[in-house]
Amino acid sequence: MSSRLALVTGAASGLAAGVARALARDGYRIAFTYKPGGTPPDETVAAVREDDPDVLAVPNALEDDAAAVRLVDDVVARRGAIDVAVHAVGPIVVRSFARSSWDDYRAMIDGNLGSAVALAFALLPSMRERKFGRLVFFGMNGSHTTQPARLMSIYGAAKAGVVTFARTLALEEAANGISVNVIEPGDIRDKTATRAAAALLPAENPTGHAGSWEDIAAAVRFAVGDEAGFCNGMVLGINGGLVQPHE
Repeated sequence: MSSRLALVTGAASGLAAGVARALARDGYRIAFTYKPGGTPPDETVAAVREDDPDVLAVPNALEDDAAAVRLVDDVVARRGAIDVAVHAVGPIVVRSFARSSWDDYRAMIDGNLGSAVALAFALLPSMRERKFGRLVFFGMNGSHTTQPARLMSIYGAAKAGVVTFARTLALEEAANGISVNVIEPGDIRDKTATRAAAALLPAENPTGHAGSWEDIAAAVRFAVGDEAGFCNGMVLGINGGLVQPHE
């Protein structure tokens, strides 16, 4: 069990909500972000509160570097130093390049790569000072090899940038006691299904069944553990053996 403080971005719903719940069960104190005007945080707050009565939900879309600084300052002021950050925020546009716009490009680059860079700028000084930190970023299945995917040209490029950024941070920050790793979720369609429920859903990956938020959370729990400091620069594909970006 851990008493460290974990920040999970975009955890009002989806895979990140499951990650926040799983970390809380492991004893982590939880702060998480949600998009103002988006999915309300109430369901995640209620679930996490069973294990962390003081769970903190912060409205912040991480739209720029100033928003990242505000987020970190707010969390530190209210709950203390951040030991672990799981950055799951990342909008997606599924559209051919011919039908895409410059606004789509800016949304994908700023929302995925830009938010990761901004959060790292805000978090790393304190982690360096304390000689401990765990950062986990989310890529796209196959983004570490720049695996192409139809209708995802800009999104795929943004996620490939996230992986390169994360793995370079792993090289540069390891001597400071900071590990930086990447989770590449497979094609997990039902992001609320438990592992048991997902095992009953047929899917076109080598296991023959769908994955679940619990599978993603298991990888995150491993990557952020105190004992996992030597596991650095990893890219963990949680995909049932799927090679393609999606089924």
